Amino acid sequence: MGTPSEWWRSAVIYQIYPRSFADSNGDGMGDLPGITARLTDLRELGVDAVWLSPFYRSPQHDAGYDVADYRAVDPRFGDLGDADKMIAEAKSLGLRVLVDLVPNHTSSDHEWFRAALAAAPGSPERERYIFRDGKGPDGSEPPNNWRSVFGGPAWERLADGQWYLHLFDVSQPDLNWDNPEVRAEFESILRFWLDRGVDGFRVDVAHGLVKDAQLADYGTGEDAVLGGLTPDDGTPPPMWDQEGVHEIYRQWQAVLNAYEGDRILVAEAWVQPADQLARYVRPDEMHQAFNFEYLVTNWERDALRAVIDRTSTANAKVGAPTTWVLSNHDVMRHASRFGFSDGKDHRNGIGADEPQPDAPLGLRRARAATLQMLGLPGSAYVYQGEELGLPEHTTMADDVREDPTWERSGHTERGRDGCRVPIPWEADAPSYGFGPTDASWLPQPATWAEYALDRQRDVPGSTYELYRTALRLRKQHDLGLGALTWVDGGDDVLAFRNGDLLVWTNYGATPTALPGNKGVLVSSEPLDEDGRVPQDVTVWARA
Repeated sequence: MGTPSEWWRSAVIYQIYPRSFADSNGDGMGDLPGITARLTDLRELGVDAVWLSPFYRSPQHDAGYDVADYRAVDPRFGDLGDADKMIAEAKSLGLRVLVDLVPNHTSSDHEWFRAALAAAPGSPERERYIFRDGKGPDGSEPPNNWRSVFGGPAWERLADGQWYLHLFDVSQPDLNWDNPEVRAEFESILRFWLDRGVDGFRVDVAHGLVKDAQLADYGTGEDAVLGGLTPDDGTPPPMWDQEGVHEIYRQWQAVLNAYEGDRILVAEAWVQPADQLARYVRPDEMHQAFNFEYLVTNWERDALRAVIDRTSTANAKVGAPTTWVLSNHDVMRHASRFGFSDGKDHRNGIGADEPQPDAPLGLRRARAATLQMLGLPGSAYVYQGEELGLPEHTTMADDVREDPTWERSGHTERGRDGCRVPIPWEADAPSYGFGPTDASWLPQPATWAEYALDRQRDVPGSTYELYRTALRLRKQHDLGLGALTWVDGGDDVLAFRNGDLLVWTNYGATPTALPGNKGVLVSSEPLDEDGRVPQDVTVWARA
């Protein structure tokens, strides 16, 4: 149980993907003034905080996760004055602000990397990154067999013969976190944004900063591409989840603790098992870690109950809240992901030539999943547009894709563009209200009008009103700081009590009756004529 000041233990945090949230000037790219103008809509929705994906100066080879200057706003999004206005407006509305921090790598346009290219092998400039000589008689083979997350080798050779490591795109060289200069620079960056009033940082690739010193080959090279899945012997892959990352976050928490208020660190760490991930949220390290095991679990009762138990237990051991998330900018939106019933992993994007999700089924399950998630104790994340029931753009033309995964995978993985399409605000406006013109950096589907906010606000039964009602009740019943107790609802039901609420989800084909004479507060879909809960429906009732 947290103290009243520990807002992060129970908060609902709304992820803003700046490119796709709101465009103020009509150039087709979302920006900071657009965000500022729409913050009142987020207060009306009922969230507690916003997290912004990167808006730093960047060549945008990976949509801003290739940072060229951590202390500057990219002109596409505005300037530092716009950032200050956005932070101030959020604070005036009672919203806290988290910003993305990308410490594993910089852009190849960063002044440090340009200096490294101009310097000689073994120079201090190159020691800020991970440069190595190649293998073979002439050094023409990469230093090891590691693969890039985006496809292809994780090493790029320079004209002078040395290679540099990039676990992501070739334009994203990995930093050397054994170098004290790198550590000092990022502590300075933290202070720069804390001084401007931000409430914390979502830390990109938090499990990747430190690499094993030997840089040894790992399996076939493909084995550890997606993250730090610790094998049975307890030894993580050499590029992920190394012990040295924890000292970095202890130092960072000390930086945050020097500021008034509760400033927080949130780990994007693809680490399993749950006990291993929980090490990132020990009391002197980070405050939250994204619950990716929950996010990637299919719509299956037993699997979801198991992951809720497993992750809640692991976090309780270290006194940390569990965070819950169903969608973000890197995975297929859950309104489409749950539209598949084949049991396969559908996180990655799909194209028009592939099997399509069942859209009505996906939305029905997504609404039920959201109500179930918001009933759990802990903190929750909402990805922009999910409150509108937005599906993935699954029929996007391949020639407009921008995700580097599409090219680097040799056109075998569609990538993440489908979940990043600019969101609709007004059904009959240009670009559905995203901006003042029809310009949109990724094409919006023709169906976007039916999901627009102005078509859903104050409409009983709409997905937007479902979210708004659930967020209001969540606060009223203090569910974020509650405790979960499982309830036996039969083989097809996942049910639990949290404080004075009963959360009941029916996964089976037969409608189920709530125990006793329960007063229903909200339901993801209408109950049947006998007051029973139909399949793929979640209900909140008085316990």
